[in-house]
Amino acid sequence: MSKNPLLIKFLFIGAVVALMFFFAYPPKEKINLGLDLKGGAYILMQVEADSAVNYEATLRQSFLGQQFKDDGLTYDSIVVVKDSDRLIEVKGTDSGKTAEVREVFSNIVGNWTVDSKGGGDWLLTMPLEYANAIKTQAVDIALETIRSKVDTIGVAEPTVQKQGLNGDRILVQLPGLDDSGSVIDKLQNQRVLEWKAVSYPPGDDFSFQPGLSREATIAMFPGGLPDDTELYPQSIGTGSAASETQAWWPLKLVSAVVGSDLRQAYRSTGQFGEPEVAFTLTNEAGRRFHAATTEYLKRRMAIVLVSGEDREVISVPVIEGVIRDQGVIRGGFTLDEADALAMNLNSGAIPTSIRILETNTVGPSLGKDSIERGIRAGLAGFIGIMIFMVLYYRFSGVNAVVALALNMLLVFGTLGALPFLFDGARATLTLPGIAGLILTIGMAVDSNVLIFERIREELRIGKTVRAAVEQGFGKAFSTILDCNVTTLVAALFLFTYGTGPVKGFAVTLTIGLLSSMFTAIFVSRQIFELVLSRKKRDATLSI
Repeated sequence: MSKNPLLIKFLFIGAVVALMFFFAYPPKEKINLGLDLKGGAYILMQVEADSAVNYEATLRQSFLGQQFKDDGLTYDSIVVVKDSDRLIEVKGTDSGKTAEVREVFSNIVGNWTVDSKGGGDWLLTMPLEYANAIKTQAVDIALETIRSKVDTIGVAEPTVQKQGLNGDRILVQLPGLDDSGSVIDKLQNQRVLEWKAVSYPPGDDFSFQPGLSREATIAMFPGGLPDDTELYPQSIGTGSAASETQAWWPLKLVSAVVGSDLRQAYRSTGQFGEPEVAFTLTNEAGRRFHAATTEYLKRRMAIVLVSGEDREVISVPVIEGVIRDQGVIRGGFTLDEADALAMNLNSGAIPTSIRILETNTVGPSLGKDSIERGIRAGLAGFIGIMIFMVLYYRFSGVNAVVALALNMLLVFGTLGALPFLFDGARATLTLPGIAGLILTIGMAVDSNVLIFERIREELRIGKTVRAAVEQGFGKAFSTILDCNVTTLVAALFLFTYGTGPVKGFAVTLTIGLLSSMFTAIFVSRQIFELVLSRKKRDATLSI
């Protein structure tokens, strides 16, 4: 073999080493440690998804009663059947107005099964798939609400994810945080929604636009803001935080609607297919909102999210018609913007309850001890394998040790490179992940053992050194590939169906297997080629 191709290959190996070193160093900055290594707060929550179905049935119960009254239809009772949140029983409707009653059912519970029991009594059944969809949506709303609250805590690399066979549990891991009590208080502190009327400056033609500073907005009012008015900020812009600006709205102090008045918000479609957000209010709030929207017709009212002491305007629609308990928010939304707005509105009125199942605080000293033990175990394994390989395979064992060291660098470099490869997704190294690394050390050297034994067999039958190396790598390749592929399949299942630490083990194992194939099959062979290129054809090989 000419030296030019070999030089190119070693230049490639050198570039890989330099790149992996760049991504791996310094490890404290490039490799994120999990909760079990860094310490922090662990919180496991149970979402009572069944209560969301009861909430939906109760909501439809209220709508039916209101619609019957609005249409002048009589009834004796509308009740959600006990022990079965999917059933609503309607009794005492006018038997002579069956068509009108069915029309109400069609408008309010159109996708439910409607059975007549005779004598003006009805049984309404929520479809099972609809109930399951409500449960899924309730968990998703709770998940997004908790995630938005966790983002305000300021913890680096938090974990907020579904867990459990039914996906109705939420796991929150906050590395580096040692006060789980304050976190639980914040997670349980619901954000609420308020509707407030905009205070217009004197003589304004209702095309009012807010000022981009507090001073500019106040200057619109001769003599300063009215006593019943306060300024509230609204973020404008969809890019990075640096590109966002704030507009300041002058809003009435008294709210027309507060958070507990909202029943539900969801994305819907307008007359021309444009995304919009529909919402429903409680009966009492509906009466109050009817009066407010009558007073402020064709003017703006602001939707304000309140979280503790923070208040932020999220939308300021024009009231286009009198609203009682159902309305629509239009504002030129995209699908994602409409979904986000509906999620924000629902975040103050989660239609289900959440229980804290487990809380735990892992001290950083425990994590430090785990890291030290893991490093000691890894070094002991590495040194033991290095001594064995050098004693048993002599110079070729040195080749394996070099490949093994490079394999470890590739693993850590790949973990550090993941944010660049997968759009900011940062790897988290956990204690099971360290176990995966230690296992990788043994599996990496296994490939070298297979290759070296193949080379020995070829030498025993009289092959030249060059031919033995060529045949040894060629014949061992299929065996190494089969072994690693089967292990990769197992790692894939662990990553797909596992949670938290199990996924961490699968990630490090997968990276270790792929890097070991590269070092054992490619790097180790080039080292042999470099040695043989400096020897005579009849030279021996130290193996």
